[in-house]
Amino acid sequence: MTQLRALIAEDENILALTLQKTLERLWPELEICGIAENGVEAVNLAFKHFPEIVFLDIKMPGKTGLEVAEELTEEWPSDRPFPMIVFVTAYDEFALQAFEHEACDYVLKPISDVRFAKTVQRLQNKISDRSAPSNELEKMIAQLSKLSPALLGNPQASASNERLSMIRAAVGNQIRMIPIEDVLFFEATDKYINVVTAEQGSLIRMSLRELLPQLDPQLFWQIHRGYIINTRYLQYATRDETGKLTVQLKGSQQKLQVSRVYAHLFKQM
Repeated sequence: MTQLRALIAEDENILALTLQKTLERLWPELEICGIAENGVEAVNLAFKHFPEIVFLDIKMPGKTGLEVAEELTEEWPSDRPFPMIVFVTAYDEFALQAFEHEACDYVLKPISDVRFAKTVQRLQNKISDRSAPSNELEKMIAQLSKLSPALLGNPQASASNERLSMIRAAVGNQIRMIPIEDVLFFEATDKYINVVTAEQGSLIRMSLRELLPQLDPQLFWQIHRGYIINTRYLQYATRDETGKLTVQLKGSQQKLQVSRVYAHLFKQM
């Protein structure tokens, strides 16, 4: 049997080493193939080593653990079994909300040897019982679909929070005032968001994670980690022969990819 590998993604060095040492003690046959200090590095190492198990800290710089999990579900190659994911969190309330359904497991900080031993046992049981390569992927997609957007690092604002009515965006050396109803979609581009209208695109320095709580959730849907669309302009959604879903908006020639995590939004369409 091929030796199992695990990736640890944890930005606190002491905790990362604690996880590593605890795993070496409780599961000496498991190879630690890498330790990532942030979410971006976690994604890169996951696609470099394709580990069977990934320990993801919920709160990391660059990308949160949930954002890492979302990206892995989108990009993981179909010819490789999706890894079992264990989330590491300091917030018991978060864990109760987030992992009551499909998630493989979670552990709370500070890590208890007794609790972590149970996690190791569950992982070992799952390894011996795994039959369908897509099983873990399907469960993670289902879990993230239940969490989004409220817990995917994009908490929706309450009814008392003020919604954006106007976007202040840069166009060259000028500031353009864009009524929110004129926006077709928002596109994440590195450190900026491209605010796309029927006339042109304009940049604002913000992340989709920061923007989403300021938008009306009845009108603006996140469909991908890189896109938020105005549903008023939604023309149609199509699925290709590989199962990938894209949407077309009125006033735009660009076809936008729908993440597996958000595909459930279009089931009734």
